[in-house]
Amino acid sequence: MCGDTLDEAIEDGPRGRNLQFKLQTIQELQRLLSFTDGQIDRITRTGVLNAINPTAVVEDPPNWGRYPTYRAFWEAVLRAFENDPKVREHRST
Repeated sequence: MCGDTLDEAIEDGPRGRNLQFKLQTIQELQRLLSFTDGQIDRITRTGVLNAINPTAVVEDPPNWGRYPTYRAFWEAVLRAFENDPKVREHRST
């Protein structure tokens, strides 16, 4: 995932991935989001994300955005995968 902002990086996540990967990712994110906020925080902090903290307030460049909670971050990732054109096409057939 890459981008100049956190939102751009999230939107880039599904690009270049095959449909099966996208569908599995959606399933895993839905499972993750079924947990409590505390569980999501613990899971995320134990190594799911490498080198970024989407909840950090970063004032110095690059101030690339933040999410108020890990749940909000993962919900944004889920929406990016669910709104991918190939996923939407697959679900409409």
